[in-house]
Amino acid sequence: MPTAAHKSLITGIGSVTQLAFVPADFDATLKFWLETMGAGPFHILKARIETAKYRGQATTPEVTTALGYWDDLQIEIIRQENDAPSLYREWRDAGGEGLHHVCVETDDFAKAKAIAAGAGAQLLFDADYFGTEWCYFDTGGGPGTIVEIIRQSPEVAGLMKMIRDSRRGWDGSDPIRSV
Repeated sequence: MPTAAHKSLITGIGSVTQLAFVPADFDATLKFWLETMGAGPFHILKARIETAKYRGQATTPEVTTALGYWDDLQIEIIRQENDAPSLYREWRDAGGEGLHHVCVETDDFAKAKAIAAGAGAQLLFDADYFGTEWCYFDTGGGPGTIVEIIRQSPEVAGLMKMIRDSRRGWDGSDPIRSV
């Protein structure tokens, strides 16, 4: 049972539900997670994020995302399609590979952001996409220690449930699907 002081740390926000990667080779990373790790099936989504701020400045990144499950843990693979300023572009421009961020779900977005800021993490990105609020904080722990905080809209929660449910009983066929 977490103590009151422990609830003021990042762990007090919620459960880790996702590992996310922003690789140089999107297709090879997708193949690795499918063929070596056995995650999947993966669902491909394309989005233009129009209500985003990166380091306090408005930006409009366009991304292709592959979402799939490795048991009950969501795996996300992201490729940015345009040159808009973003933490994805910054990561790739710096040669970043491996784990980019972990995602923590919350029901109280404002409280979760306050906890992250109170733990000394720096807000990098803040967005709202069709009622789903999410942001990224740099915890200062080096590569792979960015924390995404998300409060999903009912529609996005339904989509994530569909993707998670597609994992159950999956026989390996149709490993890459469009949404």
